[in-house]
Amino acid sequence: MPFIGNKPSAVPLTSADIADSIITSAKIVDGTIVNADINASAAIVSTKLSGVGATAGQVIQVVSATDTTSRSTSSTSFVTASNTLSVTITPASASNKILILTNVVGRGAPAVGNIFLTIYKDSTNLGNGNAGFGTDYNGEITFMSGAYLDSPATTSATTYQVYFRMGGGTGTIGQGSMNTITCLEIKG
Repeated sequence: MPFIGNKPSAVPLTSADIADSIITSAKIVDGTIVNADINASAAIVSTKLSGVGATAGQVIQVVSATDTTSRSTSSTSFVTASNTLSVTITPASASNKILILTNVVGRGAPAVGNIFLTIYKDSTNLGNGNAGFGTDYNGEITFMSGAYLDSPATTSATTYQVYFRMGGGTGTIGQGSMNTITCLEIKG
């Protein structure tokens, strides 16, 4: 039907003319939203963005702790190596993995027994039973390194901590050297 009468002049719409929550994403032309349109406090998670956080094997976050205090034990059961040789990490996704790296200097009693090193996840020993991950050699000052790839399957805060035990006699870790534990969250 043709227009009858005077044609009204075109007036652009304003935000006052549009009811709240009426425009859906289906009505927004692809590629029209640019960085300037997004509020800096929007807190958009990286998994919602194409190409960000989408690559398996990508390091998501790194946390580490160091300690130089010497600690001794004669316990044949695992005991905490240090309250400060511990890290807490909160995975971004339950499918991500945590790579735990440790480096500890230790010395067992000569000709008596070795120091065994392990990593605990909260209250669970990640090592191989009593052997753990690393050991010194009969009284020699030794750098003991450990590495473990954990699948925590959670997005809750998880604590990883170095523990050690003796095979016999008394042993000391620390030796005034820098001991470390580092956790890397790896995209699953």
